[in-house]
Amino acid sequence: MTRDFHSHGRSAAYAANGMAATSVPAATLAALDILRAGGNALDAAIAAVAVLCVVEPQSTGIGGDCFCLYAPAGSSKPIAINGSGRAPRGADFAALKAKGVEALTPTSPHSVTVPGAISAWALLNATHGRKGLDELLQPAIRHAEEGFHLTPRLAWDWKGSVAKLGLHPATAKRFLRDGEAYGLGDRFVQPELAATLRAIATKGPAGFYEGEVAADMVATLRAAGGTHTEEDFARGATVAEFVEPITTRWRGLDVFQCPPNGSGPIVLEILNILNGFSTVGEGPLSTERLHRHIEAARLAYRDRDAFLADPSRVDVPTAHMIDPAYGEALRLLIRDDRAMAEMPAAGTSDFARHKDTVYLTVVDRDGNACSFINSLFEGFGSGILAEASGVMLQNRGYGFRFQDGHPNCIEGDKRPMHTIIPGMVYSGGKAIMPYGVMGGHFQPMGQTLFLSNHFEFGLDVQSALDLPRLFPTGGKVQLERGIPGPVVDRLNRLGHDCEVIDKPHGGGQAILIDRARGVLIGGSDPRKDGCAMGY
Repeated sequence: MTRDFHSHGRSAAYAANGMAATSVPAATLAALDILRAGGNALDAAIAAVAVLCVVEPQSTGIGGDCFCLYAPAGSSKPIAINGSGRAPRGADFAALKAKGVEALTPTSPHSVTVPGAISAWALLNATHGRKGLDELLQPAIRHAEEGFHLTPRLAWDWKGSVAKLGLHPATAKRFLRDGEAYGLGDRFVQPELAATLRAIATKGPAGFYEGEVAADMVATLRAAGGTHTEEDFARGATVAEFVEPITTRWRGLDVFQCPPNGSGPIVLEILNILNGFSTVGEGPLSTERLHRHIEAARLAYRDRDAFLADPSRVDVPTAHMIDPAYGEALRLLIRDDRAMAEMPAAGTSDFARHKDTVYLTVVDRDGNACSFINSLFEGFGSGILAEASGVMLQNRGYGFRFQDGHPNCIEGDKRPMHTIIPGMVYSGGKAIMPYGVMGGHFQPMGQTLFLSNHFEFGLDVQSALDLPRLFPTGGKVQLERGIPGPVVDRLNRLGHDCEVIDKPHGGGQAILIDRARGVLIGGSDPRKDGCAMGY
């Protein structure tokens, strides 16, 4: 479908030899430089995400977690890695309760799990990379040491985070200027982070999980009241692990996700529910299409809140959740003439926590494809900065439940339910699209909207990302501006409670591998500052 060149927007990117799509141009350029220097898609992805950990600090950092799907050229399924960290051993529900903790809060040290990103980068690099971390981290080191200039989305997010950044003196000292946020175009320098990145480039994971850097992170957390120890961080060096990807067949395509503790099953469950519906002739912004998608998401997120947890500690019914027969049974609950007032019980629901992440994708000239996501969870994570090392610490532990007996209750050495999910589409046994949509809990909704926009309704990669989005959460349907007024009115009359939101839903990247024509087609979300580029 050709886009309307009279309308605002941009074209998809086209290239033959390699392509990267990220949320900041500097990261896209870093990825392309690595590709042109002989690195593969995974090398380029690591270089790009390291840059993002510097230049998009509200969304990601080396103090966070990551997941990755990597499709080596010619593979019949992707390789999946879980790079999410575990709670410190002292984070036991009963022990925290005895200390007077009544609930997990996003700026508490108890919400900080041991970061898993560096462990994952190192494992991926050692197993599938061509270049060493010493080379791949150089662009990030340069941006941290020499500084970078704030882009529009970063400046907007930063301004909205002043209250959090002011809670801890070390954080305020580095990230605020006279109590105010840095502004659009301002230069921001992080010499301490540059030194830590140099340590990782030289020593690998030991440069982060041991020695001075680890000691600084532990001392910072303990001073804030945390239970973390240097032993917890030392164990974190090997927390990343390869896992078996999960998949479903949707409209003749094989869609792959990482398994729990991530939310990948929710993507597949939504697709299975929608699979039984015929395509709506009125298009992707029609009331009928959006209503069905809302209802499918409500059912799938209900299951997420009841069941998703660390599968090494509890039994997660993944096979049942992604069973096409179960999806079909749920589809029969959806009526086109009204929204469900009640749903079958599957556990309690809590949709309130809606967060930040970065997603990027790279495809190289050999056909290797990488789908990569890295996150601090909320904007600027916990807001707790380890000052000497320059590491902002994630608050991924806020994804735990502080509810004794719940599968996802906080527990020492346990991984929390995770929202970040890279995606990969195969056709005929070959990878044809690494893709992802950022936005915390929105991600399964965002991914399935994008996939349907492109593969079902025929929008090109860029237009499928551009299209206005909506999300059922907290008993309401949150709408971006751009959904037609008559459609919103009809959704309300069907029983949905629609509200327009200020902050858009997430941001995404995707690269379509057109094997028949030998071309890569990339898109990058306008809700962020980035771009897709190739060569």
